[in-house]
Amino acid sequence: MGKITRLIAAVAAGGLIAGVMATTAVPAVADPAYQVLVFSKTAGFRHDSIPDGIQAIRELGTQNGFTVTATEDGGAFTTGNLAQYEAVIFLSTTGDVLDAAQQTAFESYVRAGGGFAGVHSAADTEYDWPFYGGLVGAYFKSHPQNQDATIKVEDRAHAATAHLGSTWSRHDEWYNYRSSPRAGLHVLASLDEGSYSGGDMGDHPTAWCQTYQGGRSWYSGGGHTKQSYAEPAFRRHLLGGIRYAAGVTKADCRPENGYTPLYDGGVVGWKQAGPGGFTDADATLTSHGGLGMLWYSAKEFRAYSLKLDWKLHGDDNSGVFLGFPASDDPWSAVNNGYEVQIDATDTPDRTTGAVYGFKGADTAARDSALNPPGEWNTFELFVEGERLQVFLNGVKVNDFTNTDPVRSLRQGHIGVQNHGTGDETSFRDIRIKELGTGGVVGQITGVNGQCVDVQSSGTADGTKIQLYGCNGTGAQRWSLPGDGTVRALGKCMDVKGGAVNDGAWVQLWSCNGTGAQQWQPQANGSLRNPQSGKCLDAEGGGTGNGTRLIIWTCQGSVNQKWTLPV
Repeated sequence: MGKITRLIAAVAAGGLIAGVMATTAVPAVADPAYQVLVFSKTAGFRHDSIPDGIQAIRELGTQNGFTVTATEDGGAFTTGNLAQYEAVIFLSTTGDVLDAAQQTAFESYVRAGGGFAGVHSAADTEYDWPFYGGLVGAYFKSHPQNQDATIKVEDRAHAATAHLGSTWSRHDEWYNYRSSPRAGLHVLASLDEGSYSGGDMGDHPTAWCQTYQGGRSWYSGGGHTKQSYAEPAFRRHLLGGIRYAAGVTKADCRPENGYTPLYDGGVVGWKQAGPGGFTDADATLTSHGGLGMLWYSAKEFRAYSLKLDWKLHGDDNSGVFLGFPASDDPWSAVNNGYEVQIDATDTPDRTTGAVYGFKGADTAARDSALNPPGEWNTFELFVEGERLQVFLNGVKVNDFTNTDPVRSLRQGHIGVQNHGTGDETSFRDIRIKELGTGGVVGQITGVNGQCVDVQSSGTADGTKIQLYGCNGTGAQRWSLPGDGTVRALGKCMDVKGGAVNDGAWVQLWSCNGTGAQQWQPQANGSLRNPQSGKCLDAEGGGTGNGTRLIIWTCQGSVNQKWTLPV
């Protein structure tokens, strides 16, 4: 809320009206100067568009404050040389392009927080290097002839896709990949296989992002043709990917599956409470007037993960309300629910990420994750019981537990605020995943039929996860809610300290949305942690009660095979 006195005096009449959204220039605020390395070495097919791609990236650098070094010399991949670059761009590389020492240097660079951007045949590169395969996200399989196709834009908050509409039609060479990467990373856009000939994947991602072993990774399947690099929309797509890889713009690139849209254009199920309202155009809600609220009246929610994308247009003010009863009076939400604030310039308990008036955000975490006015941000508001966790662009910035007997997070409606005249905030892609629905619950069994078990049914953070004889207790009752986590006793299976090394312990920890708590079932029965690229493993090949679970390089061995509940 914030600025209450000013806004009560500024109440204006209004409602939901149609409007036209303007496209904001990128970036909205000048980025700090940085350097990128463009690497275009080929040991297989060579694209004639590579010079055009290099020139386009140089021009983007001149326009947006970054310096470009282009090379085809693998000798540039040394620890000392790579340290000067915020991002390394593999531009239509093919085949085996780095030797073992160069690969090791690049792995160290990524693990130290470096960024990777892959373009087109970066996915047709280094098939025998597992680290790279996980970093790029998928390997090339085949492609039909160049043709027009329609791209479904799934994330309109990421800098690489925020400028696009819900669909994007263009001409290029469209790769089929060996498998869909969706389960292990965040899909930005996918191909509509009904719009062209030769797609064979069904679920067909074509652009994605992820955090990977300490670094950032972005990939786009576009960019085969010379003409791609003259297209304004593709150049902005490329710029957004580079900016994300370089860490100058933030995004929630955690895997995202199983969400139900509440708003993605059209306001069925929503009602306006109080004065002012929202325009609804280009699948975007933009506030005007107030003090009011657009609330989802069709259903109350209990335990859930609510995600939504938002953008401030200047020094503006808004918020997201949770846990309030049905009412056409916006003050009912203020007095009976909780507001997660959107206003980076207010007081500490009333600033972006704060639970307004109750608990301020972790300002250091918030500031490191926040994009400025004019750029999109993503909230995840994770509600279990009376606990509310706030994630901003994938970073946890608040953890609040309700103790007020008058209020409760256990059940209620959700809404977005139109704060008042002069406050303009936009929202996109409001979606929800109700916890305990759409998931599965049961035992996880491993070698010799032993069960995955929480030692002594402990619930403290850091409790050992082990093998133990199956006994039907809650310590062996695991839920897979569909968000990549594996849960027992109200907490998550976690790699201790977010480690990526062989032998790192697996433990029980409060669910926090980090890569240390993401697990991806594999076709061979293993359970892979995408952040480390390693698999859940029974330590030392042990089978006895109390054998600790760890992560280890994926080998497909019997002590890495797990039967999950179905």
